[in-house]
Amino acid sequence: MKALFTILLACLGLIANAQSTSGKVPTNTYSNPIFAGDYPDPSILRDGDDFYIVHSSFEYYPGLLIWHSTDLINWTPVANALNTYVGSVWAPDLVKYDGKYYIYFPADNTNYVITADNIEGPWSEPAELKVTMIDPGHVVDEKGNRYLYFSSGSYVPLSKDGLSIAGDIQHSYDGWEIPRDWSIECFCMEGPKLMKRGDYYYLTVAEGGTAGPPTGHMVISARSKSPLGPWENSPFNPILRAESNKERWCSVGHGTVFDDGKGNWYMLFHGYENGHYNMGRQTMLVPVEWTEDGWYKIPDDIDIAKPIKLSDGEQVVQSRYPLSDQFDDNTLNPQWKFFGGYDEGRFTLTDNSITIEGQGHAIADCSPMLCIPTDHSYTAEVELEIEGDAIGGLAMFYNRQASSGVLADSKNILTNIKGWQFVTEKDVIDHHVFLRIQNVDNVVNMYYSLDGENWTQTENSLEVSGFHHNVLGGFLSLRIGLCAIGNGKVTFKNFVYKPIR
Repeated sequence: MKALFTILLACLGLIANAQSTSGKVPTNTYSNPIFAGDYPDPSILRDGDDFYIVHSSFEYYPGLLIWHSTDLINWTPVANALNTYVGSVWAPDLVKYDGKYYIYFPADNTNYVITADNIEGPWSEPAELKVTMIDPGHVVDEKGNRYLYFSSGSYVPLSKDGLSIAGDIQHSYDGWEIPRDWSIECFCMEGPKLMKRGDYYYLTVAEGGTAGPPTGHMVISARSKSPLGPWENSPFNPILRAESNKERWCSVGHGTVFDDGKGNWYMLFHGYENGHYNMGRQTMLVPVEWTEDGWYKIPDDIDIAKPIKLSDGEQVVQSRYPLSDQFDDNTLNPQWKFFGGYDEGRFTLTDNSITIEGQGHAIADCSPMLCIPTDHSYTAEVELEIEGDAIGGLAMFYNRQASSGVLADSKNILTNIKGWQFVTEKDVIDHHVFLRIQNVDNVVNMYYSLDGENWTQTENSLEVSGFHHNVLGGFLSLRIGLCAIGNGKVTFKNFVYKPIR
C-alpha cells in the first residue's frame, strides 16, 4: 500500500510539472519564493542527493507534510508525518541520525519527537519530551552526543536514541544585541539551527520578533568550536534583514544554512510579502558565501526580490504543486488539511468526489478542509451536492474567529461575512449547486451557478487584506476552505483553482 502511495505522489509531482511549466523554458535563475503561500519555519534535510523540507503545520491536520526535491527549486509532497492531534504545531526540526529520521517539534506548551525508518513513513506516534521551550534545533558533537537547542539559547542533552531528555537545561547563548533605535517586535530569539563546517559549529537564530514591524525579524549567526559554546557573534550580523517597509519581503528570518553536497552553500528562510501578509510566511532560498576567516554571508550582488542565478550554470523550470483536485484517488491529496484535527472517518472518497459529514453550526466550527493559495489573485470553484440539513460552502478561512464565504443549503444560497450568516438568494437550487470565489488582490467576489457555466455574482463581496497575524494573531494565513456544516453530508466534485495573472 505504501509503495502505491509513493507511486501516486510521484505521479502527482509529474502532473504538477506538466501543468505549471507549460509554455516555459528552462533558465539558469530562480525566483523567490520557492514555496509560495503559507510555509513558515522551514527545516531542511539533505540526504545524499535528495533534499527534504518540513514546515510548521499549526492547527492544520494531517500535519508536518514532508516535501522532496533534487534541485532545491521544485518540490513534491512525500508524506504527512503527523496524524494525531497534539495542538498547534510550531517550528519543527527534521534530522537524520544513525539511519533513522526524526522530527522534533513543539505543541501545546511541550515538545514531541516522531521517528521513521523511511522518510515516506510510517511515522511513529508522537513521544512527549516534557520540555516547555519552543523551536527545537538538533545537533550532534564529534563523540555522537546529541543535544536539542531551544529559542531561549538553552540546550538539553538527549538520550542516545533521541527519544527522551538525558539531563538538565543549560543556558549557552545570549544572542546578538539589537540596536535600540531599530523598529522590532521584541528581542524574541528563536529558531536555533545548528551545523558544523571545518573546526566550527555554527548557530543560526532569528531575532526581532516573527511579525510586527517589517524590519523586526532578522537572521543572526554565531560560531563556536564546541556545540555547547561559548559563542562568538558574526561580524556580518544581521545576516539578513528588511531595512524598511518599502521592501517586497518583510520580517525575513528563521534561517537554516546548509550545503548541497556539491560545494555550494545556501540559506533557507521565510518572510511576509509586502501587501500580501495574509498569504502567511513564504519559504525563500538564497546562496551564501564563506569568507577567508570562516564566516558566512549573503553575497553583495544578491537581491532576494530579484531572480537569482543557479550554481554551476544549472537550468531548471520553476513549478508549483497544483491545487485543483478531481478527487479521483482513494486517499486525500496532500494539499488538503482539516482545521483543528483529522478524522479519517468523517469523509469518503468515491466516484470522483469527496463526501464530508457536516459538523458545527457555521464556517467557524465546522473544521473546514483547507488548501493554501499560492497567488495574489485567483479563482476557486467546486460542485456541491447537499444531503439532509447540511450546509455546504466555499470559504476564505483564517481561524475560528475570522472567516467568510459563499454557502448553500438544499434550497438557498447563503453568505457568511465574518460570522454574520444570512440567505442571499432564496429558493434558487435543489440540493445541487456550483460555487466560486474570485480573489483579485484581496477583493473577493462570490458566485453561484446551476450548471457550472453560467454564473451569478452575489451582492456581497469581501476585503481580506487584514486577515493576517499582525491583525488577528495566531501566525496563520488566509486559506481556501470546503465546508460541511450541520446535520447531513456534503459531496464535493471537481475543485478547480486557477491563478489570475
